[in-house]
Amino acid sequence: METKRARRILIVDDHPLMRKGLALTLDSEPDLSVVGQAATAEEALTLFEKADPDLAIVDISLPGMSGLELIKHLHLLKPGIGILVVSRHEETLYAERAIRAGARGYVMKLEAGNVMVQAVRRVLDGGIYVSEEINERLLMGIAAGQRHLAHSPLEVLSDRELEVFELTGRGMGTREIADRLHLSIKTVESYRARIKSKLNLSNAAELMQHAVQWVESEVGHVFA
Repeated sequence: METKRARRILIVDDHPLMRKGLALTLDSEPDLSVVGQAATAEEALTLFEKADPDLAIVDISLPGMSGLELIKHLHLLKPGIGILVVSRHEETLYAERAIRAGARGYVMKLEAGNVMVQAVRRVLDGGIYVSEEINERLLMGIAAGQRHLAHSPLEVLSDRELEVFELTGRGMGTREIADRLHLSIKTVESYRARIKSKLNLSNAAELMQHAVQWVESEVGHVFA
């Protein structure tokens, strides 16, 4: 009887311990095999052809190209590839955007160890893995034609701008955001200027107030 080929997985995360933990968990399953690990999106794209994964596990916050941009590139290279986002970002803020970018699942890092194998298998089998709350929001969005999101920061801001906006709403200053996202202070300031322009905000105080209110309304609390 022919042995079924283990399904191949690429892990993209800039935290070595997270990559190692995910790899150990997945490699312990007989039907799953981690065939590549990358710390950046650019490294993942270099590895991609040789690794030929069936599924990519992608963090959103990566140095250089963001995880959401990487998702779009991976779909161009291999249409239909399964992609599972594993992120520290609140699911309520990023899951919808990740799914629209082409991901098929979203797991927060705090719960990754408990649900990772289940989530990976769900995505590999053609399903979608998100929480019940997010699944309901996605369905409501489809039913409403996404009209309710027309003026939301989720729609008007780019992927990286949304990250800067979220971290601003969590009370982080420019230097702290720069360190968190592996960006220069000047780049973060440029993103903040673009955010103010897109959201019609006059100054830094308005930006902070708007960001805090948005994070509180989406997540229910600011400091996680």
